[in-house]
Amino acid sequence: MVTHLILILFFLLAPAGILYLCQKVPFLAKIGAIVLAYVLGFLVGNIGIIDPSFSKTQQTLSEVMVMLAIPLLLFSLRIRSWIKVSGKTFMALLLGVIALVVMIASGHRLFGEQVPESWKVAGMLTGVYSGGTPNLASIKEALQVTDDTYILTHTYDIVMSTAYLFFLITIGKVLFRRFLPRFHSPGKTGEGDNGVQEIAEDYTGIFKAGIIGPLLGAVGISVLILAAGFGLSTIVPKDYSTVVAILSITTFGILLSMVPAVSRIKKSFETGMYFILVFSLVVASLADFSKFNIESLNLMLYVGYAVFGTLFLHVLLAKLFRIDADTTIITSVSMIFSPPFVPMVAGALKNKEIILSGLITGLIGYAIGNYLGITIAYLLK
Repeated sequence: MVTHLILILFFLLAPAGILYLCQKVPFLAKIGAIVLAYVLGFLVGNIGIIDPSFSKTQQTLSEVMVMLAIPLLLFSLRIRSWIKVSGKTFMALLLGVIALVVMIASGHRLFGEQVPESWKVAGMLTGVYSGGTPNLASIKEALQVTDDTYILTHTYDIVMSTAYLFFLITIGKVLFRRFLPRFHSPGKTGEGDNGVQEIAEDYTGIFKAGIIGPLLGAVGISVLILAAGFGLSTIVPKDYSTVVAILSITTFGILLSMVPAVSRIKKSFETGMYFILVFSLVVASLADFSKFNIESLNLMLYVGYAVFGTLFLHVLLAKLFRIDADTTIITSVSMIFSPPFVPMVAGALKNKEIILSGLITGLIGYAIGNYLGITIAYLLK
């Protein structure tokens, strides 16, 4: 087994190698650094070089990376422009919740007789796909789900959600952008403008004297924000600690983005995206494909039906209500995955103006997930 220190260094430095290869090899650049980080993470996590005792360190590293990234990504955003499209964002969230409830209920009808504790599974899936993993764990306790059912549900959730994510950032984004209206930023005008504030991800010159100093200052501010968010999360019940931490960090990031001295710091966005690459690599390495169980095939089918059925019904409803592709995609990600994955998908879409939409709808999902999941469970019982 590889030592823990070497693994930590690998996770922190490997994204630099991925970015270098993307610059040198056009084919890899088209695939994208995020997809490559996921593929590398899957390989590393499933070839037997990581000791199971390292999983807690992996989890901590992934959480720290995304919490550091969020303020850096927000510093350069135009918050006032987002307010103009907030109504469309909340409509996309409402349509996503409707799609989720329809697919959970119909899936229970299709697979319920073959899935142990099916009504409880329905509640957990509703909670995790409207909020996130904290909701899954909370509903497990509230409904007294057995450990075996919970572990299998969580395992298939990881597998199917990862397949969903790969689909979205490769084929899905192309298909949905052709099917749905295009995103138009209220903050951009001018002839030839496509309405998208693109993520350039230009890492050149990041170590120049005039850039690295202020950038280290931005990272230092992000560390302080992380510390503040963690401190606030410790004074609330454990079930709400993740929500409070992300909400606090997002709020501080938004407030500081309105300070000109902070918002003008160059390469802060690229630095945040680098942390997201580390996060992607670590999260992918946590997936354990050895846990597949042929006896629980119907549970896997139910989870897959819930994930992909919700996505496609959400897109159909978005078409009906004329919600643009990028807003629909980022809202779907904030529900199916949760806020930490929002910046990664925004990077794949090359549109940083949708990050705030994803973070806010994801936080709302955290808030409603437990209520919605438990309600649906008892309605289907």
